[in-house]
Formats: sequence, C-alpha cells, structure tokens
Amino acid sequence: MHWTDKFKDSLPNRDSLASHPWLRPVATRLLDPQLWRPQHEAVARGVALGTFWAFVIPVAQILVSAAHCTFWRANIPAAAAMTMVTNPLTIGFWLWLAYQLGAFILGEPSMTNTTHDISVASWFNEYGWPTMLGMGVFAVGGAVLGYFSVKLVWRLRIWLKRRTRR
Repeated sequence: MHWTDKFKDSLPNRDSLASHPWLRPVATRLLDPQLWRPQHEAVARGVALGTFWAFVIPVAQILVSAAHCTFWRANIPAAAAMTMVTNPLTIGFWLWLAYQLGAFILGEPSMTNTTHDISVASWFNEYGWPTMLGMGVFAVGGAVLGYFSVKLVWRLRIWLKRRTRR
C-alpha cells in the first residue's frame, strides 16, 4: 500500500464525522457533497481553516475545523490534513519557535533561565504570553499563506495543463 493510500485511509470520512456526538448539530450540513469535493476555492478555504485551528487549539483540531468547514463551505479533508501540521511529534518545535517569535515581537530577551523548579503559574507568566502571541501569528499568517498558496498552485496547474494541450 502506497503512503498516500495510508494517509487517505487515516483521514476521517463523511459518515464518521457526521456520527460524532459533538458534530451532530451540524451533521445535516456536514453531509453536503460540496464539502468533500476537491474544488479550488473550497480546498483553499479548508487549508486556511485547518492551518488556523492547528495553531490555535492543542486538542480536537480536526473536529473544530470540520465544524467550521460547514459554515465557511470549505473542503473538510483539506482542513483535516492541515491540522496535522502540529502533531505530537512536532508541537515542541512549534512552541519553541512561537516563543522565539513572540519574544522578538514583544522585545523580550530569549529564554535564558532554564531552571526546572519553577511553578506552572510563574512559567506561564514568563513564557506563556510570548508563546501565545507567536502561535497566533502562526495561525493567522499560516492561514493566509495556505489560502493563497493553494490558489497559486491551482492556477499554475491549470496553466500548465492548457499549455501542454496547445
């Protein structure tokens, strides 16, 4: 089995999402076939929504992005795939990078104190706000960049198809 087939099998399908208890309020809209077809505008919206929710919340990203896809008329498989950007293997890197970006924006010095005996409240007070700012920048910037990247790649693909036909 090819890796793309394994990836497609790992993504939730229409029926499994519609039967989930948290998504029952939007289940009628969730089964709309337009949300599952690879149309360029819907895919671009799905990439943007999935990227945004990947950086905003740490859990239930696929469910939240799928629920928002019904409202924004976005492609659910694209949104679900993009939430995998911040998976458990890469979240440490993203949090560190978000802290560095947030500290840079706020004009704070980078992490120098690495003592392990501080409380959670003092750790969050020292490192939490720059990290949250960085994750917010990643969420908004990634969503915008993802949306326009999909639009650009889609146009290039169509242009290349037309060019080879001539």
